[in-house]
Amino acid sequence: MNKDQRHAEINQLVGQAGKMSVNDLADILAVTPETIRRDLDELESNQLITRIHGAAIPYAPEEVEMMFTKKMAVNKKAKQRVAQACCNLIRSGDTIAVDIGTSTLFIGELISGLEDITVITNSLAAAQSFNNAIEDGRMTGQVIVLPGFTNPAQASIKGSYTVDFLKKFHVDKAFISCGGLLQDAVYDFDMEESLVSKTMIDCCDQAILLVDKSKLGVRTLFEVTPLAAIDLVVCDGPAPETWQAPLPEWLEV
Repeated sequence: MNKDQRHAEINQLVGQAGKMSVNDLADILAVTPETIRRDLDELESNQLITRIHGAAIPYAPEEVEMMFTKKMAVNKKAKQRVAQACCNLIRSGDTIAVDIGTSTLFIGELISGLEDITVITNSLAAAQSFNNAIEDGRMTGQVIVLPGFTNPAQASIKGSYTVDFLKKFHVDKAFISCGGLLQDAVYDFDMEESLVSKTMIDCCDQAILLVDKSKLGVRTLFEVTPLAAIDLVVCDGPAPETWQAPLPEWLEV
């Protein structure tokens, strides 16, 4: 049995059983658990199954959020195009808020040629990314990391302390990611992280939503904000033809 055949068999077994452990899959397919773990990583990156501790379940985009490090590899080129377009919107002297998404993280990796930028974020990964940009001389400025409780799975900070501290700021632009987008609202997976993103929107002059087209038409667990609160959507595809006006300004990259 080659890898493609094994992947098809795993997908079928998980779909029929609802949950399959790594060890059970290894026994059934007569391969090592390490091979199964690699198979599950690939299947999850292709959004065919969802990994949980020691096992796999059918893909459940509305209920289970991928680990941050795994999300980094999903639609990476599209996210980088979106992030580069966002970099082009930032001006020297801006104060920006950046939430926890992988798309927003790429802004810090791609930003260049800007001075006196203040970055406010609840993303540990984004904070490091923008700090690297300062160290590399691609920008000057400072990074403010919001206080709160860490969520290691998403490299994020959240909680009531996070929201209360964020309310003290006013920012020029907020760069917001999402888990799903419908015509009427922006959605994400985690309630507390969504409340931080909503607060960023409330305290900014311009709310900019970063979204790759795979999330269009997807509803996840928690509504972050009505779409009407967003000033600009930056996406690697057009707005669905079935969506009716009024919509925010839409920048396709």
